[in-house]
Amino acid sequence: MNLINLDIRMLRSLTSVVETGSITETARRLGRTQPAITLQLQRLEELTGKPIFVHEGRKLYLTADGEIVLSYAKSILGFHDELLSQLASPDIEGHVVLGTPDLYAAFLLPSILKLFRKTFPRVQVDLNCSLSTPLVGCVRRGEVDIALVTRMNDFTGGQVVRQEQLIWMTGEQSTAYNESPIPLALLPPGNIYRDHAIERLESQRLRWRLACVSDSVGGLQAAAFAGIAITVLGRSALVRNMREIGAAEGLPPLPKVDLLLYKSATATSKAASALHDYLAHYLNLDDELLLGTELPMTVGHHPGSVNLSEQPALKASSNACSFPGVSNAADGGEIPGTRRIRPPDQVYRPRARRPV
Repeated sequence: MNLINLDIRMLRSLTSVVETGSITETARRLGRTQPAITLQLQRLEELTGKPIFVHEGRKLYLTADGEIVLSYAKSILGFHDELLSQLASPDIEGHVVLGTPDLYAAFLLPSILKLFRKTFPRVQVDLNCSLSTPLVGCVRRGEVDIALVTRMNDFTGGQVVRQEQLIWMTGEQSTAYNESPIPLALLPPGNIYRDHAIERLESQRLRWRLACVSDSVGGLQAAAFAGIAITVLGRSALVRNMREIGAAEGLPPLPKVDLLLYKSATATSKAASALHDYLAHYLNLDDELLLGTELPMTVGHHPGSVNLSEQPALKASSNACSFPGVSNAADGGEIPGTRRIRPPDQVYRPRARRPV
Protein backbone atom coordinates (compact mmCIF):
# COMPACT_ATOMS: atom_id res chain seq x y z
CA MET A 1 0.00 0.00 0.00
CA ASN A 2 1.32 3.41 -0.99
CA LEU A 3 1.08 5.60 2.10
CA ILE A 4 0.27 9.27 1.62
CA ASN A 5 1.37 11.90 4.11
CA LEU A 6 -0.79 14.98 4.40
CA ASP A 7 1.01 18.11 5.50
CA ILE A 8 -0.66 19.55 8.61
CA ARG A 9 -0.33 23.00 7.06
CA MET A 10 -2.57 21.97 4.16
CA LEU A 11 -5.27 20.86 6.57
CA ARG A 12 -4.97 24.08 8.55
CA SER A 13 -5.30 26.14 5.38
CA LEU A 14 -8.41 24.21 4.35
CA THR A 15 -10.17 24.65 7.68
CA SER A 16 -9.19 28.29 7.94
CA VAL A 17 -10.46 29.14 4.45
CA VAL A 18 -13.83 27.54 5.15
CA GLU A 19 -14.11 29.03 8.64
CA THR A 20 -13.07 32.57 7.71
CA GLY A 21 -14.67 32.57 4.28
CA SER A 22 -11.63 34.24 2.79
CA ILE A 23 -8.27 33.28 1.32
CA THR A 24 -7.03 36.77 2.10
CA GLU A 25 -7.90 36.41 5.79
CA THR A 26 -6.45 32.88 5.87
CA ALA A 27 -3.19 34.10 4.37
CA ARG A 28 -3.06 36.90 6.97
CA ARG A 29 -3.74 34.56 9.88
CA LEU A 30 -1.26 31.91 8.78
CA GLY A 31 1.44 34.30 7.61
CA ARG A 32 1.41 33.04 4.04
CA THR A 33 0.68 34.56 0.64
CA GLN A 34 -2.63 34.06 -1.15
CA PRO A 35 -1.03 32.01 -3.99
CA ALA A 36 0.62 29.78 -1.38
CA ILE A 37 -2.74 29.04 0.23
CA THR A 38 -4.28 28.27 -3.16
CA LEU A 39 -1.41 25.91 -4.04
CA GLN A 40 -1.84 24.10 -0.72
CA LEU A 41 -5.52 23.48 -1.46
CA GLN A 42 -4.69 22.23 -4.96
CA ARG A 43 -1.98 19.96 -3.57
CA LEU A 44 -4.44 18.57 -1.04
CA GLU A 45 -6.75 17.56 -3.88
CA GLU A 46 -3.86 15.87 -5.68
CA LEU A 47 -2.80 13.89 -2.62
CA THR A 48 -6.30 12.74 -1.67
CA GLY A 49 -7.17 11.89 -5.27
CA LYS A 50 -10.61 13.37 -4.70
CA PRO A 51 -12.13 16.64 -5.86
CA ILE A 52 -12.55 18.79 -2.76
CA PHE A 53 -14.22 21.64 -4.61
CA VAL A 54 -16.67 21.95 -7.46
CA HIS A 55 -16.78 25.06 -9.66
CA GLU A 56 -19.93 27.08 -10.18
CA GLY A 57 -19.01 30.23 -12.05
CA ARG A 58 -16.35 32.03 -10.04
CA LYS A 59 -17.29 30.25 -6.82
CA LEU A 60 -16.01 26.94 -5.49
CA TYR A 61 -18.21 24.77 -3.32
CA LEU A 62 -17.12 21.92 -1.10
CA THR A 63 -18.01 18.56 -2.60
CA ALA A 64 -19.27 15.64 -0.52
CA ASP A 65 -15.66 14.37 -0.44
CA GLY A 66 -14.53 17.85 0.52
CA GLU A 67 -16.87 17.84 3.49
CA ILE A 68 -15.37 14.52 4.61
CA VAL A 69 -11.83 15.88 4.27
CA LEU A 70 -12.83 19.01 6.20
CA SER A 71 -14.38 16.95 9.00
CA TYR A 72 -11.28 14.80 9.43
CA ALA A 73 -8.99 17.81 9.07
CA LYS A 74 -10.68 19.49 12.04
CA SER A 75 -10.34 16.35 14.13
CA ILE A 76 -6.68 15.89 13.18
CA LEU A 77 -5.86 19.52 13.92
CA GLY A 78 -7.68 19.32 17.23
CA PHE A 79 -5.63 16.35 18.37
CA HIS A 80 -2.44 17.86 16.94
CA ASP A 81 -2.90 21.13 18.81
CA GLU A 82 -4.04 19.38 21.99
CA LEU A 83 -0.90 17.19 21.94
CA LEU A 84 1.38 20.19 21.67
CA SER A 85 -0.53 21.94 24.44
CA GLN A 86 -0.31 18.89 26.70
CA LEU A 87 3.43 18.66 26.17
CA ALA A 88 3.87 22.36 26.93
CA SER A 89 1.39 22.65 29.78
CA PRO A 90 3.59 21.46 32.69
CA ASP A 91 5.84 24.46 32.09
CA ILE A 92 2.99 26.97 31.99
CA GLU A 93 1.59 28.51 35.14
CA GLY A 94 0.24 31.86 36.17
CA HIS A 95 -2.88 33.95 36.62
CA VAL A 96 -5.13 35.28 33.83
CA VAL A 97 -8.16 37.58 34.05
CA LEU A 98 -10.75 36.80 31.38
CA GLY A 99 -13.54 39.29 30.74
CA THR A 100 -16.77 38.56 28.87
CA PRO A 101 -20.51 39.35 29.02
CA ASP A 102 -22.48 36.86 31.10
CA LEU A 103 -24.26 35.68 27.95
CA TYR A 104 -21.08 34.19 26.56
CA ALA A 105 -19.82 33.13 29.98
CA ALA A 106 -22.92 31.01 30.47
CA PHE A 107 -23.48 29.61 27.00
CA LEU A 108 -20.21 29.57 25.07
CA LEU A 109 -17.30 29.24 27.47
CA PRO A 110 -17.93 26.48 30.04
CA SER A 111 -16.76 23.56 27.87
CA ILE A 112 -13.70 25.47 26.64
CA LEU A 113 -12.68 26.56 30.14
CA LYS A 114 -13.14 23.01 31.41
CA LEU A 115 -10.76 21.69 28.78
CA PHE A 116 -8.32 24.52 29.36
CA ARG A 117 -8.18 23.80 33.10
CA LYS A 118 -7.58 20.11 32.40
CA THR A 119 -4.75 20.92 30.00
CA PHE A 120 -3.20 23.73 32.07
CA PRO A 121 -3.91 22.80 35.69
CA ARG A 122 -1.39 25.33 37.03
CA VAL A 123 -3.06 28.33 35.35
CA GLN A 124 -5.58 30.22 37.47
CA VAL A 125 -8.39 31.87 35.47
CA ASP A 126 -10.43 34.66 37.06
CA LEU A 127 -13.64 35.48 35.19
CA ASN A 128 -14.95 39.06 35.04
CA CYS A 129 -18.51 39.34 33.70
CA SER A 130 -19.45 42.74 32.34
CA LEU A 131 -20.82 44.38 29.19
CA SER A 132 -18.69 44.59 26.08
CA THR A 133 -17.91 48.32 25.97
CA PRO A 134 -16.48 48.60 29.51
CA LEU A 135 -14.55 45.37 29.00
CA VAL A 136 -12.69 46.75 25.98
CA GLY A 137 -11.64 49.69 28.13
CA CYS A 138 -10.47 47.27 30.83
CA VAL A 139 -8.30 45.44 28.30
CA ARG A 140 -6.71 48.66 27.09
CA ARG A 141 -5.95 49.72 30.67
CA GLY A 142 -4.50 46.31 31.48
CA GLU A 143 -7.18 45.50 34.06
CA VAL A 144 -8.29 42.46 32.05
CA ASP A 145 -5.86 40.21 30.19
CA ILE A 146 -8.21 38.62 27.65
CA ALA A 147 -11.70 39.74 26.64
CA LEU A 148 -14.36 38.06 24.50
CA VAL A 149 -16.90 40.72 23.51
CA THR A 150 -19.55 41.66 20.98
CA ARG A 151 -18.31 43.99 18.26
CA MET A 152 -19.94 47.39 18.66
CA ASN A 153 -19.97 49.97 15.90
CA ASP A 154 -17.15 52.02 17.41
CA PHE A 155 -14.83 49.11 18.29
CA THR A 156 -11.41 48.85 16.68
CA GLY A 157 -8.89 46.05 16.81
CA GLY A 158 -9.58 42.60 18.16
CA GLN A 159 -9.79 39.30 16.30
CA VAL A 160 -13.08 38.03 14.91
CA VAL A 161 -13.38 34.50 16.31
CA ARG A 162 -17.07 33.75 15.82
CA GLN A 163 -20.40 35.06 14.61
CA GLU A 164 -23.59 34.77 16.62
CA GLN A 165 -26.98 34.69 14.90
CA LEU A 166 -29.37 36.98 16.72
CA ILE A 167 -32.89 35.66 17.20
CA TRP A 168 -36.14 36.79 18.76
CA MET A 169 -37.11 34.57 21.68
CA THR A 170 -39.75 34.39 24.36
CA GLY A 171 -41.19 32.00 26.92
CA GLU A 172 -42.51 28.68 25.70
CA GLN A 173 -46.15 29.64 26.35
CA SER A 174 -45.79 33.40 25.87
CA THR A 175 -47.79 35.35 23.29
CA ALA A 176 -46.27 38.72 24.17
CA TYR A 177 -45.38 39.24 20.50
CA ASN A 178 -49.09 39.65 19.73
CA GLU A 179 -49.35 42.73 21.92
CA SER A 180 -49.28 46.24 20.50
CA PRO A 181 -46.96 47.87 21.14
CA ILE A 182 -44.65 44.83 21.34
CA PRO A 183 -43.07 44.60 24.83
CA LEU A 184 -39.29 44.25 24.69
CA ALA A 185 -36.68 43.08 27.19
CA LEU A 186 -33.35 44.59 26.10
CA LEU A 187 -29.84 45.38 27.22
CA PRO A 188 -29.01 49.03 28.09
CA PRO A 189 -28.49 51.74 25.44
CA GLY A 190 -25.27 51.45 23.46
CA ASN A 191 -25.54 47.69 22.97
CA ILE A 192 -25.74 46.37 19.43
CA TYR A 193 -28.30 43.66 20.33
CA ARG A 194 -30.63 46.45 21.44
CA ASP A 195 -29.84 48.60 18.41
CA HIS A 196 -30.59 45.81 15.92
CA ALA A 197 -33.88 44.92 17.62
CA ILE A 198 -35.19 48.48 17.58
CA GLU A 199 -33.92 49.26 14.08
CA ARG A 200 -35.52 46.14 12.61
CA LEU A 201 -38.88 46.77 14.27
CA GLU A 202 -38.94 50.41 13.21
CA SER A 203 -37.97 49.49 9.65
CA GLN A 204 -41.17 47.42 9.53
CA ARG A 205 -43.15 50.19 11.27
CA LEU A 206 -43.92 47.91 14.18
CA ARG A 207 -44.75 49.67 17.46
CA TRP A 208 -42.73 48.65 20.52
CA ARG A 209 -42.20 49.57 24.16
CA LEU A 210 -39.53 48.76 26.76
CA ALA A 211 -40.87 46.32 29.35
CA CYS A 212 -37.47 45.40 30.81
CA VAL A 213 -33.94 46.80 30.70
CA SER A 214 -31.22 44.64 32.21
CA ASP A 215 -27.41 44.54 32.23
CA SER A 216 -27.68 40.79 32.69
CA VAL A 217 -28.98 38.08 30.38
CA GLY A 218 -30.72 36.65 33.46
CA GLY A 219 -32.99 39.67 33.66
CA LEU A 220 -33.91 39.41 29.98
CA GLN A 221 -34.63 35.70 30.32
CA ALA A 222 -36.77 36.29 33.41
CA ALA A 223 -38.97 38.76 31.52
CA ALA A 224 -39.28 36.34 28.60
CA PHE A 225 -40.01 33.32 30.82
CA ALA A 226 -42.74 35.27 32.61
CA GLY A 227 -44.39 36.27 29.32
CA ILE A 228 -43.76 39.93 30.08
CA ALA A 229 -41.76 40.57 26.91
CA ILE A 230 -39.85 39.16 23.99
CA THR A 231 -36.09 39.57 23.82
CA VAL A 232 -33.15 39.37 21.42
CA LEU A 233 -30.18 37.12 22.18
CA GLY A 234 -27.74 34.91 20.34
CA ARG A 235 -29.09 31.53 19.26
CA SER A 236 -26.64 29.82 21.63
CA ALA A 237 -28.71 31.24 24.54
CA LEU A 238 -31.91 29.45 23.49
CA VAL A 239 -32.61 27.23 26.50
CA ARG A 240 -35.40 24.96 27.71
CA ASN A 241 -38.75 26.70 28.20
CA MET A 242 -37.71 29.38 25.70
CA ARG A 243 -38.60 29.31 22.01
CA GLU A 244 -37.43 31.09 18.91
CA ILE A 245 -39.96 33.30 17.18
CA GLY A 246 -39.70 35.16 13.90
CA ALA A 247 -41.44 35.62 10.58
CA ALA A 248 -44.38 33.38 11.51
CA GLU A 249 -45.10 35.73 14.39
CA GLY A 250 -44.71 38.82 12.21
CA LEU A 251 -41.22 39.74 13.37
CA PRO A 252 -38.42 40.92 11.04
CA PRO A 253 -35.21 38.88 10.55
CA LEU A 254 -32.15 39.76 12.61
CA PRO A 255 -28.47 39.81 11.55
CA LYS A 256 -25.40 38.07 12.89
CA VAL A 257 -22.97 39.85 15.17
CA ASP A 258 -19.20 39.44 15.36
CA LEU A 259 -17.50 38.21 18.51
CA LEU A 260 -14.10 39.81 19.05
CA LEU A 261 -11.21 38.45 21.08
CA TYR A 262 -8.90 41.05 22.63
CA LYS A 263 -5.57 40.56 24.37
CA SER A 264 -4.10 43.31 26.52
CA ALA A 265 -0.69 44.68 25.55
CA THR A 266 0.35 43.95 29.14
CA ALA A 267 -0.70 40.29 28.96
CA THR A 268 2.68 38.87 27.94
CA SER A 269 2.73 35.68 30.03
CA LYS A 270 2.63 32.18 28.54
CA ALA A 271 -0.54 31.56 30.55
CA ALA A 272 -2.34 34.49 28.87
CA SER A 273 -1.15 33.40 25.42
CA ALA A 274 -2.32 29.83 26.06
CA LEU A 275 -5.82 30.95 27.05
CA HIS A 276 -6.03 33.36 24.12
CA ASP A 277 -5.05 30.63 21.66
CA TYR A 278 -7.50 28.14 23.16
CA LEU A 279 -10.38 30.58 22.85
CA ALA A 280 -9.43 31.59 19.30
CA HIS A 281 -9.32 27.93 18.24
CA TYR A 282 -12.41 26.49 19.93
CA LEU A 283 -14.74 29.43 19.34
CA ASN A 284 -14.29 28.75 15.63
CA LEU A 285 -15.72 25.24 15.94
CA ASP A 286 -19.18 24.23 14.85
CA ASP A 287 -22.00 24.85 17.34
CA GLU A 288 -22.50 21.14 17.98
CA LEU A 289 -18.90 20.98 19.21
CA LEU A 290 -18.72 24.26 21.07
CA LEU A 291 -22.00 23.76 22.94
CA GLY A 292 -21.26 20.13 23.80
CA THR A 293 -20.33 18.98 27.27
CA GLU A 294 -16.85 17.84 26.31
CA LEU A 295 -14.15 19.12 23.98
CA PRO A 296 -12.65 18.04 21.69
CA MET A 297 -15.41 15.98 20.09
CA THR A 298 -15.90 14.34 16.73
CA VAL A 299 -16.72 16.74 13.93
CA GLY A 300 -20.11 16.52 12.35
CA HIS A 301 -21.48 17.48 8.94
CA HIS A 302 -20.13 20.86 7.94
CA PRO A 303 -21.17 22.01 4.47
CA GLY A 304 -19.32 24.96 3.05
CA SER A 305 -18.03 26.70 -0.01
CA VAL A 306 -15.11 28.91 -0.91
CA ASN A 307 -14.65 31.64 -3.43
CA LEU A 308 -11.19 31.49 -5.02
CA SER A 309 -11.77 34.21 -7.58
CA GLU A 310 -9.25 36.40 -5.73
CA GLN A 311 -6.25 34.17 -6.37
CA PRO A 312 -2.66 35.43 -8.84
CA ALA A 313 -12.47 35.48 38.54
CA LEU A 314 -14.51 37.34 40.34
CA LYS A 315 -12.21 39.72 42.07
CA ALA A 316 -12.46 42.09 39.17
CA SER A 317 -16.22 42.49 39.07
CA SER A 318 -19.29 42.55 41.27
CA ASN A 319 -21.17 41.02 38.32
CA ALA A 320 -18.89 38.00 38.34
CA CYS A 321 -20.21 34.52 37.69
CA SER A 322 -18.73 31.15 38.50
CA PHE A 323 -18.03 27.86 36.75
CA PRO A 324 -17.06 24.52 38.23
CA GLY A 325 -13.43 23.79 37.49
CA VAL A 326 -12.25 27.38 37.05
CA SER A 327 -10.17 28.80 39.86
CA ASN A 328 -11.98 31.53 41.81
CA ALA A 329 -14.27 31.96 38.84
CA ALA A 330 -16.95 34.49 39.46
CA ASP A 331 -23.87 41.25 25.45
CA GLY A 332 -23.41 40.63 24.26
CA GLY A 333 -24.89 36.24 8.12
CA GLU A 334 -26.80 35.99 5.93
CA ILE A 335 -30.45 35.75 6.88
CA PRO A 336 -32.57 33.22 4.94
CA GLY A 337 -34.64 34.97 2.35
CA THR A 338 -32.49 38.07 2.27
CA ARG A 339 -29.44 39.15 0.32
CA ARG A 340 -26.48 40.98 1.74
CA ILE A 341 -23.55 42.62 0.03
CA ARG A 342 -20.33 40.82 0.92
CA PRO A 343 -16.73 41.86 0.52
CA PRO A 344 -15.29 40.36 -2.68
CA ASP A 345 -13.11 37.82 -0.84
CA GLN A 346 -15.89 36.46 1.38
CA VAL A 347 -16.99 32.87 1.11
CA TYR A 348 -20.58 32.08 0.30
CA ARG A 349 -21.68 29.19 2.51
CA PRO A 350 -25.35 28.22 2.06
CA ARG A 351 -26.02 25.89 5.01
CA ALA A 352 -28.53 23.64 3.27
CA ARG A 353 -26.77 23.35 -0.05
CA ARG A 354 -24.89 20.22 -1.01
CA PRO A 355 -23.31 20.28 -4.51
CA VAL A 356 -23.35 17.17 -6.68
